[in-house]
Amino acid sequence: MWIKQDFLVNRLVTIFARNVLFTDPMKKILLFMAGIFLLQSVLYSAPPDGDKILPSPIYQKKLANGLNVVTVPYASPGIASFYIVVRVGSRNEIEPGHTGFAHFFEHMMFRGTEKYPKEKYSEVLKSTGASANANTSLDRTVYHMTGSSAKLETMFELEADRFQHLKYSLQGFKTEAGAVKGEYTKNSANPYTKLNEMVQNAAFDKHTYKHTTMGFFEDIVDMPNQYEYSLEFFQRFYRPEYCTILVVGDVTREQVEGLSQKYFGSWEAGSFTSTILAEPEQSVTRYTHLKKSGFPPYLSLNYKGPGYNDTDLDFNALDILCSMLFSENSSLYEELVINDQKVRSVEGGAYNTRDPFLVSVEASLVNVNDLQYVKDRITTTLEKAKSDSPDLKAMEAARMNIKNSFRMRIDNPTTIAENLSFFTWLSGDPESLNRYYANYDKVTPADLQRVAKKYFTPERLTVGTISPNDTENLK
Repeated sequence: MWIKQDFLVNRLVTIFARNVLFTDPMKKILLFMAGIFLLQSVLYSAPPDGDKILPSPIYQKKLANGLNVVTVPYASPGIASFYIVVRVGSRNEIEPGHTGFAHFFEHMMFRGTEKYPKEKYSEVLKSTGASANANTSLDRTVYHMTGSSAKLETMFELEADRFQHLKYSLQGFKTEAGAVKGEYTKNSANPYTKLNEMVQNAAFDKHTYKHTTMGFFEDIVDMPNQYEYSLEFFQRFYRPEYCTILVVGDVTREQVEGLSQKYFGSWEAGSFTSTILAEPEQSVTRYTHLKKSGFPPYLSLNYKGPGYNDTDLDFNALDILCSMLFSENSSLYEELVINDQKVRSVEGGAYNTRDPFLVSVEASLVNVNDLQYVKDRITTTLEKAKSDSPDLKAMEAARMNIKNSFRMRIDNPTTIAENLSFFTWLSGDPESLNRYYANYDKVTPADLQRVAKKYFTPERLTVGTISPNDTENLK
């Protein structure tokens, strides 16, 4: 909300008081509508020029060992979110035969230490009113908890212990490796997950985005035999220079930075740097297909996109363009889903990653015989975006929807920490969030045409399909 709350309340009270006093029904209706309009204009208006989209200050301090400490004081009495962002994901799994380890350590970090074995860790964690969890993706692993700010020091002590003193036996390693294999098998039973794995494998040749966060199946099967490598992986990446501590809520900068120094200041920095192979230029459309009977036919068009950069407008322009072309308000959605009823759903967008990844458009179909038709309609829509001037009203609506949807989400410490962690693992700097959202206001109609021409070409495309047929020979 970008104006004072007391001003909003006073205006609304005045309007609705008048609404009650009037006896004319039409005047009551008009005044009621005026009140609603005022409320909407406040909630959905942009902040004054120069204001950052995140109204809370972001304080940063880099410790001598390279650990970045981020504090965001937020009015949430008694509550604080504690995140540790490790800028290590499947992207960093650079040696052949050793994929899936970033995700493996998401599991392993919960097995306990000598000081805090698993059961004791859970017991002490409960005393903070929090529960801990973690997740892994292409570019990062994030560990997080939200609990009582009065117990913040306990959170620091627990996390510092496992990040610096994780130990596990060979048997414990093999047990967790088996659990990872079970998770892979379970996930692969989902055709969408399996197709995503196949698309990444087909789209990339050299870059480590070729494998998903889970890793290649043959590597996961062999993981129980890779105990020594697991120790090496932990020593490489679970180091302060790869990590950011992010605390949001009922805290002070001095408190967070003091606790960080106390519990993490002696953590020794490492020296390992990943060498990620650049992906060669793609020259022809690629195809991959999953045969699956009794499952809705599915089409996935995946174009090589940009890597994250908050100093240019490519991602922002793609966000706006994909919203205009593939959201439920788009003409293509109205045609394929509502009018023709050939498609159950259609959506598209770019996934922000550190290195160039994919911009995807996906559709779930009713009839497998319409796969070529739907593909042609999507590609025709993308071709028109290269030459047709965009609808300015639709463009502005998409821009404002993206920004206002974000504003409506950041109303508690957890969602603020979650969004800041996202931009931290992409850029290393949580302030990138403010820069990124400021870029939306700089996007012009010419930018939409520019990114359409740049990224939506047959040479950058990998097509994935699901159907009961042995193959789908799409043109």
